[in-house]
Amino acid sequence: MTEQQSPPEQMATGEGAGERGGNYKITIYEMENFQGKKCELTEELPNIAEKALEKVGSIQVEAGPWLGFERQAFAGEQFVLEKGDYPRWDSWSSSRSSDSLMSIRPIQIVRRPPRAPPPWGLGPGPGAHRSLSPRRWVGYEYPGYRGRQYVLEKGEYRHWNEWDASQPLIQSVRRIRDQQWHQRGAFENS
Repeated sequence: MTEQQSPPEQMATGEGAGERGGNYKITIYEMENFQGKKCELTEELPNIAEKALEKVGSIQVEAGPWLGFERQAFAGEQFVLEKGDYPRWDSWSSSRSSDSLMSIRPIQIVRRPPRAPPPWGLGPGPGAHRSLSPRRWVGYEYPGYRGRQYVLEKGEYRHWNEWDASQPLIQSVRRIRDQQWHQRGAFENS
């Protein structure tokens, strides 16, 4: 007889994550302020046009986190979407350079106890970074979590183009929060 696991325990062991859609849920709307055509997702979508949407105008993340991309097939500028409401494009794009979101996928979160060393550090050579923690991190182009976002999922990046940057510049970093079981996410309605 096997013991049933709660959703947080499932995430910790990797069960029920992303691939089967059990722990991820997002609703994308074609217009701002959660209006127009909508599509609920529990797994990746490489091309939002497949769901008969011309564009994404607003987003509600119920369980995540998710990673949106400026172009189809998970390419272009990245947008980290944690639990919460995103009523218009500038609420998910801190760079203010792109209002397009054309593909989206869940970010797999590994839940393990934190390690003693700092969660991320400089690697060997200029523009190299190493993620020392199994958790996922997002680096920002400018201080104060502004500018282009770069999700650091692998472990070690020997060159800045390995995290899809156009230049070797990360000036602020934070851990991506798995807020599936929390009331609010990164953004609150103003």
